[in-house]
Amino acid sequence: MSSCVFTRASSSGFSQCKHFTNSLDKVSISQVDKRFFTPSFSKFDVVNMQKNNVIIAATETASARTLGLALALDDGTRKSHSVAENTSFVTGFFKGIATKESFAQLVSGLYFVYTAMETSFENTKDADVKALDMPELRRVSSLEKDMEYFYGEDWKIKVQPSASVRKYVERINTVAETEPTLLIAHQYTRYLGDLFGGQMMGGMATRTLKLEDGKGITFYQFDDIPDAKAFIEVWYTKLNALKLTDKQKQDIVDEANLVFALNIELFSELDGSAFSSVFALAWSALKEKFGFK
Repeated sequence: MSSCVFTRASSSGFSQCKHFTNSLDKVSISQVDKRFFTPSFSKFDVVNMQKNNVIIAATETASARTLGLALALDDGTRKSHSVAENTSFVTGFFKGIATKESFAQLVSGLYFVYTAMETSFENTKDADVKALDMPELRRVSSLEKDMEYFYGEDWKIKVQPSASVRKYVERINTVAETEPTLLIAHQYTRYLGDLFGGQMMGGMATRTLKLEDGKGITFYQFDDIPDAKAFIEVWYTKLNALKLTDKQKQDIVDEANLVFALNIELFSELDGSAFSSVFALAWSALKEKFGFK
């Protein structure tokens, strides 16, 4: 929460919010009109009244993404975002979805990664990881449908993880066994990008690869999340409410940077070396939605 004083700018309105100072500005009581306040302010308080003058304070409810661990993760992974976003962004993306084979390779890699992730979430006894493991985000069942579409009914016996995927899965398994709280970094890095980039990615893949409507892109469809922005706000609120030490928070930020690097390796291994740009595209969508810089 933050408090502000609004001062009269003219006979018809008030200036922008000023944070409280020792010398509080006053406005004529006749000019008090809530229509001139920014909609983000949810509570209005008259904090002092002297004859015909009144000091108006507005209490602003900040977004969860501007606070606590949510903010630390965004700030702490900013360099990783920039690295990905500078890798042949537009041309690389279109090259990567030029064939079904490269897109199917992406789906298979994500299947093995998410199987490791969600198995770890299911088995962990870490209460913090459990708190953020929301069923609406789970992706394995969707990926299984996409795998069958691209590889046929016997996909489980003929598709094997690549070297970069095996490295990624090994990291997930190691963290789950030795320091499960770091799984939060895996939830943050993958789920948020998937959620915000999903609709765009699925639509572009369908059009470019001429996929049957809705086929092969189940992974990108979050049917149980009608409002992605509102859902992520809830997720961030839960994240910030965790009782973690400063060291744990920094370790999660460090792990998130490692996860980002593992994703870049996975995508760079694909035909056309284009999906590092895809991952960046999803994260750019996230930052744009929330106004990240």
